[in-house]
Amino acid sequence: MIDANKKTIFIVDDKAAIAKILALYFSRDYHTVHFDNPLPAIEALQAGNIPDLIISDIRMPQMRGDEFLHFIKKNELFSSIPVIMLSSEDSTSERIRLLSEGAEDYMVKPFNPQELKVRVQKILK
Repeated sequence: MIDANKKTIFIVDDKAAIAKILALYFSRDYHTVHFDNPLPAIEALQAGNIPDLIISDIRMPQMRGDEFLHFIKKNELFSSIPVIMLSSEDSTSERIRLLSEGAEDYMVKPFNPQELKVRVQKILK
């Protein structure tokens, strides 16, 4: 049974293992929807499926996560959706660039799921 009180998180990551870990970790408290690249996530957004938060990888085929972030933040319908970016690259310049382009947070892989959950809770309160 679907709990209408649960908030929805889109997980956009081409690595199925990471997406499964995130979905399992968040499924108790949130609805999670996984996309293996940003293109079907954009289709879902354009179809009216608006999540409460998006967690997106940066390095993906077909469309990069930073391009996806740019699409979300430049679109009036989606710009208020908070986005957490995940990256395997611990680059201060990339972190600053993505935060200045509208990401609410940036975490480096491998990450602690408990820390990510706390960050999600702070954003969604």
